[in-house]
Amino acid sequence: MSLHIVCPHCRTVIRVPSQRLGESPRCANCRKALFDGHPVALSLADFDRHLQRNDIPLLVDFWAPWCGPCRAMAPAFEQAAAQLEPRIRLAKVNTEEEQALAARFGIRSIPTLILFRQGHELARQSGAMGAPDIVRWAGQAV
Repeated sequence: MSLHIVCPHCRTVIRVPSQRLGESPRCANCRKALFDGHPVALSLADFDRHLQRNDIPLLVDFWAPWCGPCRAMAPAFEQAAAQLEPRIRLAKVNTEEEQALAARFGIRSIPTLILFRQGHELARQSGAMGAPDIVRWAGQAV
């Protein structure tokens, strides 16, 4: 079975056989790694493509640069990306720069994590968490 994966670099949708996800697949268009163990920064322009076209779940951290708990959780979210990819794509949305996305998803406190699958919200968690908690929470929600 093949999965559609959105390239975090050029936004091309790539077909990857599910059994090859763990083999460091590369984008057929730009030749960069589809997974590099780091969250993808998403803007309004590319958010929906990642939300709708990825066949793997999308875990989004809604944050802001002025938020102390957001800054404190950032290294943990990076660590979680290294552990959860390629089963789950991790992404970050800066709510200061992308206020329309924050409004669209009713973000009232930050940091807020939302886990999506095929465009639908599966789970939501507000407040800073450590990497083990993020990995456990996402694993249980999927």
